[in-house]
Amino acid sequence: MPTPIRVLLVEDHDMVAEALGMALDMAQGIEVVARSASLEGAIADLGRWRPDVVVLDRRLPDGDGVEAIGRFTSATEGVRVLVLTAEANASVAARVVEAGGAGLVVKSSGLRALESAVREVASGAVSFAPEMLPEVLDRLAGRAGPHGAELTARERETLELLGQGASTVEISQRLGVARNTARNHVQRVLEKLGARSKLEAVVVARRTGLLD
Repeated sequence: MPTPIRVLLVEDHDMVAEALGMALDMAQGIEVVARSASLEGAIADLGRWRPDVVVLDRRLPDGDGVEAIGRFTSATEGVRVLVLTAEANASVAARVVEAGGAGLVVKSSGLRALESAVREVASGAVSFAPEMLPEVLDRLAGRAGPHGAELTARERETLELLGQGASTVEISQRLGVARNTARNHVQRVLEKLGARSKLEAVVVARRTGLLD
């Protein structure tokens, strides 16, 4: 069986946390490894549980979740932060991107939307409502610097597949390599393009002429 996506849930309202935790635990391939009601508690849990995804409430008793994103991403390499909020707009989504977050989910969008977003960000994608994407893409393109070292032939193939929307599993199958090898190719593409996600890598590649 594939390794489940490990989630740290950070939510200070007990009933909401209970409902979200149960829903995510019931989803196939997702495991809530810890729950926290504060930023400080979550940072401590981060080091102990090493989750893949942090589902982070925007407003917590000891601070703003968006402002704290950098603390999570700097504390654990590779962790993806998905912000949960009662209401949002393109401006809030842009703040999440600037802080290094991977997505934003409005609580009213439902549990299925949260589950889908967790899967998306765990795969290396970003997850924002369609109406927020133009602002998000603008911020991603503006933040990214010039591409760095030249891509190898295999990394260019990987980038082409990313541009087609392929997942890591699909890249593995198309290139005829092991899944871990495909994941390494994707990671090197992201590093060389100065990107934090697959979507950002595609944005940078198109802006710099690496992709049509």
